[in-house]
Amino acid sequence: MFSSLRRNVRLTAGIAVLSSLAVLSTACGADDSGASEQTSGVTINVTLGAQPPPQAALDAFTKSTGIKVNWTNLDWDSLQTKIAAAATAKTYFADATDVDWSRVGQLGKLNWFYPMENYLDTKALTADMPQLSSFTTDGHVVGIPYDASFLVATVNKKMFADAGITTMPTTIDQYTQNLKQIKQKGVVQYPLNIPFAAAEGLSTYWYQTTAAFGGKVLDKDGKPQFTGRGSAGYKAAQWMVDALKQGLVAPGNINVTDSQGQQTLMAHGQTASVFGDYSGNVGSLYDVPASSTVVHQVTYLPTPGVDGPAPNMSNPDGIGIPVNAKYPKAAAKFIDWFTSAKNQADFAGLNGPDKAWTAYAMPSRLSAVEQLNKNGNIIGGDTLAELLKSQARPVFPGGAPKWYPQFSTAVYSNLHSAATGAISVDTAIKTIADTADRLASGQ
Repeated sequence: MFSSLRRNVRLTAGIAVLSSLAVLSTACGADDSGASEQTSGVTINVTLGAQPPPQAALDAFTKSTGIKVNWTNLDWDSLQTKIAAAATAKTYFADATDVDWSRVGQLGKLNWFYPMENYLDTKALTADMPQLSSFTTDGHVVGIPYDASFLVATVNKKMFADAGITTMPTTIDQYTQNLKQIKQKGVVQYPLNIPFAAAEGLSTYWYQTTAAFGGKVLDKDGKPQFTGRGSAGYKAAQWMVDALKQGLVAPGNINVTDSQGQQTLMAHGQTASVFGDYSGNVGSLYDVPASSTVVHQVTYLPTPGVDGPAPNMSNPDGIGIPVNAKYPKAAAKFIDWFTSAKNQADFAGLNGPDKAWTAYAMPSRLSAVEQLNKNGNIIGGDTLAELLKSQARPVFPGGAPKWYPQFSTAVYSNLHSAATGAISVDTAIKTIADTADRLASGQ
């Protein structure tokens, strides 16, 4: 289960290293004079945070293009460190590698990756790749999304039914009352999962909850949009902390990360809902008997908002070409092939297990998702396809700021402290806002 499980390892160590290395780099870009124009008879190095696709697929690519692929799998933290170290030293690391949604602003500002519009018709991809905007900054496309991931609410429909709830909630007030009813009826003691551990998963959960309350975290200039008590971000933080104080969330969640909550709580019937879950989890985790005791009980729920369904915040993975790549044109051919609708459908299991990629959760192309849904190959496909098409939105409309790592650290450390009672929600929000103001002003 790649798309969700790889996210909880994005902790402070990797963020700190990436941030410190970024400071050393200049924004003028690296020397790419050693790049070759060759697109055949070469071997390119592809490094991502996942095991490789089926060898038969890579062999087919080589046969059709003459380009061999040497695939390397690195954990997320090590991968970001390698990318930053190579770019800072202006040395070769890979021909194609990871472009994470949260690093787009930083990578674009530092000119560490080639603009993908120079190699692919990115305008033609826009309609079929709704999350392409998450990889665009200052008018340039830094990477191409190869999987679709967005935050979405999941509910254990059996637990809701056991509590006498016959209509699924569409607003956050209804949702909250439903959770209280589940608790009062004794269906489960702690019906809501919120990952309050001081880690990236807490930040993204707050971003999603802020969207549900009808607001944004930052404006296009990176200025905080959550300073007042009436703001969506403030309400979201208060709602999350109150859920813990009111017993809707287990006290032990103070040290639970996103994937831990999904794997040990939601997947084993210890909670009834995750407000900021990951798309694809129903089919790849909750409906898998080897990892779940709630098979066929969990379903996706359009995220309850103030007056109805709210947007779903995107957190996809992309792939791009570092400016120190040896074979950028060959890498572009690989990316074009790798992110094609046909291959994405194959990777997701449309044409049999021999073509499926076990590290793959959900295609980034809407056409591939719809094809999978039509053939019954994706659980909850109707909901996921509609959410990807109309509701999935970038966390930051102007792209993630280059100082995102420091901002996220401020978010999750202060929300964690508010949850433990060490500080108030007022103090947490003020500190997060002050950090955003300072970073946005370049201080």
